[in-house]
Amino acid sequence: MAELDTFPKYLLFNAARFPARPAMRHKDYGIWQSWNWSEQLVEIRRFALGLQALGLGHGDKVAIVGANRPRLYWSFAAAQSLGAIPVPVYADAVAEEMAYVLDNAQVRFAIVQDQEQVDKIRSFAAKIPALEEVIYDEPRGLRDYDPRRLTAFTAVQEKGAAIERADPDAARRWEEGIRAANGDDVSVMLYTSGTTGRSKGVVVKAAAAVQAARDTVEFDRLTELDSVLAYLPLAWVGDHYLNYAQGYVSGFCMNCPESHETVPQDLREIGPTFYFAPPRIFESLLTGVTIRMEDAGWLMRKMFGYFIGVARRHGEAILEGRPVPLSARLVYAFGNLFVYGPLKNVLGLSRIRIAYTAGEAIGEDLFSFFRSLGINLKQLYGQTEAFLYVTVQKDGEVRSDAVGPAAPNVDIRISEAGEVQFRSPGMFAGYYRQEDKTAEVMTEDGYVKTGDAGFFEADGQLRIIDRAKDVGKLRSGALFAPKYIENALKFFPNIKEAVAFGDDRDFAAAFINIDLQAVGNWAERNNIAYASYQELAGHPEVYRIVAGHVDETNRRLAREPMMAGGQIRRFLVLHKELDADDGELTRTMKVRRAFIAERYGDLIEALYDGSAEKHVETEVTFEDGRKGKIRAKVKIIEARVHGLEPAREAAQ
Repeated sequence: MAELDTFPKYLLFNAARFPARPAMRHKDYGIWQSWNWSEQLVEIRRFALGLQALGLGHGDKVAIVGANRPRLYWSFAAAQSLGAIPVPVYADAVAEEMAYVLDNAQVRFAIVQDQEQVDKIRSFAAKIPALEEVIYDEPRGLRDYDPRRLTAFTAVQEKGAAIERADPDAARRWEEGIRAANGDDVSVMLYTSGTTGRSKGVVVKAAAAVQAARDTVEFDRLTELDSVLAYLPLAWVGDHYLNYAQGYVSGFCMNCPESHETVPQDLREIGPTFYFAPPRIFESLLTGVTIRMEDAGWLMRKMFGYFIGVARRHGEAILEGRPVPLSARLVYAFGNLFVYGPLKNVLGLSRIRIAYTAGEAIGEDLFSFFRSLGINLKQLYGQTEAFLYVTVQKDGEVRSDAVGPAAPNVDIRISEAGEVQFRSPGMFAGYYRQEDKTAEVMTEDGYVKTGDAGFFEADGQLRIIDRAKDVGKLRSGALFAPKYIENALKFFPNIKEAVAFGDDRDFAAAFINIDLQAVGNWAERNNIAYASYQELAGHPEVYRIVAGHVDETNRRLAREPMMAGGQIRRFLVLHKELDADDGELTRTMKVRRAFIAERYGDLIEALYDGSAEKHVETEVTFEDGRKGKIRAKVKIIEARVHGLEPAREAAQ
């Protein structure tokens, strides 16, 4: 196995050992198309030979932009087989963001999904001087475009096929080039989410990427019999690692949904055995379950409530093989027959063997809910600079409040300032063209500074508090950990996002975004009419519901001595949803705290100056890129603060 130090080498290896096993599926027009490893090898080889004929060579950068499509995943392997460097870009990035990445990475070729991506690139073509060719997958809408520097994916493959027919040795030479490749070549360049500023290109070497994937494939015993649904952004390290890298090393089948909207249905049809989702996806699933139960009949609601109670008491213990009374096991078995099994089937999680969540902290109750159903949900902690895994939880040693011990062959330490630092097999080689930024995150002895504050629990599991720069103190000296407060609020299905403030202030306060689906369903059932998110967010009854959630959050904080001083004293329901297009969230849906603090400075001050309401005017970006403004009168509410509850603290 030592010689398999690039993913194209695994492509050849898998085509030889699993020629007839499915490697890729894609749902198109409602029908699942399938390619086995042998067929996938042919698709990739022909595209690679076509790219080579167009002039793509060793070290050239290739942007890959679009949704989860087989041809885009094949583009990774095709580029890597020639020694070129794939640079995935977020498909929903606005044109200016996309142009920045393509220019910064100095890409020569861009392989895109459709007309939308072609238009974005062409609108900023002058700012991408190195770009020579755009290759598109879906031709719809592009027939009348200027064909110069614009080529169909199928045309490139046909060019490669023609080369094979004309030169019988072309395929052999291509494979020899793969086998002779050096694991020190760059495998991929992944751009960071840009939480604290401009995105940076994270350079990952081939041998490092393969070794990291191999370690976790062995850890979770992934094989060619496993199956995943690839629905996360191509440009995110989680998708590239969990689906592409682990798929090539293990040989499992990657399934691409028809569209973002069909993911729930496609998940049910595929029934993957390995699954990853950030906490917001699990929050959305639970919100959907809650809404369906609210609309169900009286008997169904009673039965659901009873058996979910049984699951909460005994489900995790049964999952982990811990002792449980026989009577409880029997009741749980009935619950599995009538509630848990059908529910998992509806969610598409019936065949899950291993599931992970990461990216943000997940609420304890949310985490326990899915585990109590018998889903082996675990946590990992990772970073783009680590090629994902830094920690990972072992089966049977799962906690909701920690993210596990170090992943295989990863070394973690906590600095004197409380920052988490690591060294790992998949550790990045540096930021592209930003040596100064690379030096900032590296220690003298070769550890990467994560920027996260954390500590080890007694059992060796790492616990992340927050971003180190975000952890602060109230003027009283009480600890202020905004992410901890925000995650406590986001446990409630009605709350989609929250942003907490309080560092060097007299008290903690919060902005809250309601979940339009959950609250909209509630409004419909209660005959409350509304015309927009803004109107619903400002409704007095919505404020009353949110106030109840804030009060319950403060009760929870009051049970923890370290967090009790950070209870929320004032809050508001923001008049618009936080949006990546407006710069308020990253493309991976993380809050850009500094940007929000600057953009909504007047609202923050209103939280602290005693105002009962504040008139605001906010610029927004529409889906077509146009700008507009919304105006609103935002109410500010006082929240009840609870004293520390020593009895409950002791009980915990």
